[in-house]
Amino acid sequence: MTMNATLQTALQQRTALKVISGLTNFEGDRVCAIVRAAEQGGATFVDIAASADLVRRVKGLISLPVCVSAVDPEAFVPCVEAGADLIEIGNFDAFYAQGRRFEAAEVLELTRRTRALLPQVTLSVTVPHILTLDQQVQLAEELVNAGADLIQTEGGTSSQPTHPGTLGLMEKAAPTLAAAYEISKAVSVPVLCASGLSSVTAPLAIAAGASGVGVGSAINQLNSEVAMVAAVRSIVEAIATPVNVRQ
Repeated sequence: MTMNATLQTALQQRTALKVISGLTNFEGDRVCAIVRAAEQGGATFVDIAASADLVRRVKGLISLPVCVSAVDPEAFVPCVEAGADLIEIGNFDAFYAQGRRFEAAEVLELTRRTRALLPQVTLSVTVPHILTLDQQVQLAEELVNAGADLIQTEGGTSSQPTHPGTLGLMEKAAPTLAAAYEISKAVSVPVLCASGLSSVTAPLAIAAGASGVGVGSAINQLNSEVAMVAAVRSIVEAIATPVNVRQ
């Protein structure tokens, strides 16, 4: 497995920022606006839906590494052939609203099937936040043994913030921050903290042990490319000089 050099360096420096356009977002023009903003704002890499056409379009537009996300191992193959730099099983947030759950055994099986199909491609796997923290840690260890090169946390959809402003942002990020803290202590591969993060809470993810952060809705729900660039830039700056509180 050969990881993209730029991505590898950012993970080692614990300053990686992945901008997520959305696992179910196949709107080409919208995805292109998001990835352009990601590059202009200084993101490390982008994460798009698993479509070979979308991969080709994005690769022709930006020079950042491109990750594709899916929950179907076979969907990755044409995307890798189209030039995707890495692949991600998950993020599962889009499915919870539909009542679709991903249990540990299924995620592990998806990982094994994906590895069998694409043994040389950098593979990131999301650990479902519906599991208890100790189950998340156990699954993360099993995923690494099954060939995962990166572990991603989530949790934004499980938190119900009761306060506005900064306190609400802290509440929303709490589940994914807790998972990043526990998992990063248990595995030797980089951990990407995602789901429910903002420029306020991204530095906390790094301080909790994550090697980078994944941000979606805080960027991709904005109405203009200028606003998206500004949002990306603020997160890049926020994680550039984190305070490490890890013991």
